Amino acid sequence: MKLGIYKRSQGTYTRLGTAFALALIAALGCLKLYDQLSAMETKLEPNVEMWIQILIPAFLLVLFAFLSFWLVNRPKIADFMIESEGEMKKVSWSSRKEIFVSTVVVIVVVVLMALFLGTADLGFSLFFSEVIGI
Repeated sequence: MKLGIYKRSQGTYTRLGTAFALALIAALGCLKLYDQLSAMETKLEPNVEMWIQILIPAFLLVLFAFLSFWLVNRPKIADFMIESEGEMKKVSWSSRKEIFVSTVVVIVVVVLMALFLGTADLGFSLFFSEVIGI
């Protein structure tokens, strides 16, 4: 198992973002494990119990850090991330004005459809309550 950085200058932001997300997930999991171990009642000495509560999550966090570093530097995964970052640079992004106008159109259409469907539902409810008599 090689622990070097594969294609060091390529896909930097994608790999850093992925490693950061993996580290955040691992840190939150280790924090939850620490809380669970703190709440657990054991018959150990308080000093030993404290070391167990701290060392197990810390060990797992370090293990997940090495695992995430290894994963983002595997050739297949790193090449995929490098290609993804290259494709994202080719994307033609919309301007702020276009996004605002599109958002307003979507909101208006959703409100109109909700009003239409609510009216249709109310109409059908009244119709069937008169026909069936419920």
